[in-house]
Amino acid sequence: MYQHDGARVAPTGGSRPTAHGQCGCIDVHTHVVPHDFPRYVGSRADAPWPSMVAAQACHRHVMVSGKVYRTVSDHAWDTWRRIADMDAADIAQQVLSPMPELLAYWLDPDDGAAMARYLNDTIASMVASAPHRFIGLGAVPLQDVDRAVAELDHAVHQLGLAGVEIAGNVNGVPIGDARFRPFFEAAERWGAAIFVHPLRPAGLERLVGPAALEQVLAFPGEIGLAAASMITGGTLARCPRLRIAFSHGGGSLPILLARLQHAWDALGPLRDVIGKAPRDLARGLYYDDLLYDATAIVSLIGLMGPTQVMVGSDYPFAIMDKDPVGRAAALDVRDEWMPLLRGANARRWLGLEGAVP
Repeated sequence: MYQHDGARVAPTGGSRPTAHGQCGCIDVHTHVVPHDFPRYVGSRADAPWPSMVAAQACHRHVMVSGKVYRTVSDHAWDTWRRIADMDAADIAQQVLSPMPELLAYWLDPDDGAAMARYLNDTIASMVASAPHRFIGLGAVPLQDVDRAVAELDHAVHQLGLAGVEIAGNVNGVPIGDARFRPFFEAAERWGAAIFVHPLRPAGLERLVGPAALEQVLAFPGEIGLAAASMITGGTLARCPRLRIAFSHGGGSLPILLARLQHAWDALGPLRDVIGKAPRDLARGLYYDDLLYDATAIVSLIGLMGPTQVMVGSDYPFAIMDKDPVGRAAALDVRDEWMPLLRGANARRWLGLEGAVP
């Protein structure tokens, strides 16, 4: 839980004229870290509630349990800096979502709900500062499904956010587990967009090398398993109008999908569990194109369809694609697919007016 005690700093910036319009490129994968976090007022003395400490110029340390978790630059919270970077990269709009670690499913439900509310308020404030440049995705405390549904309701209907970001697992339980179905049913009912990002991925004990390999090698496996769980767990079949996107190009899902489809074709018991062909279900999902390679992106478009892939950069972190628009423009795809990739698919996923199929 938190208390507003002056520690919270409203995002800077405001609306200004821009040459970019509704037809410009939308970056669906960008993250926000608040300039500060409110003082913890919950009941657990050892709660891993984050705080911020000034570091070198224009940077701050994210502190958790007295240790530096990550050092982030002011691009993570300063709207003017973001807009300047967007202009330089020819990005018309960014979809803002929390730094995934801030989803903090390991907090007690009361604390998790308070953190989600603070993140949602922060992101809504950033969107309000430049509504023609930013679209907001918030957070929900999925460690408590009822609270998650309540916070989704608030985020969408009170704050006007387009939806929320969630992790691929919640304390080790994949999102395709039936316990999370009421949340996805609510998201489908309210037309909320869902963005799935890796968090505390499986397989870390198998990595050999520096800690940064978590993002490089473990994230794809985690996001692929998360997407597959939505198929094998039956959630996608039960929520056919759910608009859900998977980061990092769907991770390992394209490879897993071929195996899953073959097994579905060959094995009767699997068809009994998964009533619709896995390939068809996967082609109803959305994916960012954050694969860092033209051949891989073209392959993803070919497999999932030109209406399902969107531009994503992972701004403002070190692993980001520094030229997502240029990478998309260089793809060897049909000319008529380019407007879909640059923005039309994102607008449809986000449920924005004027979206085209």
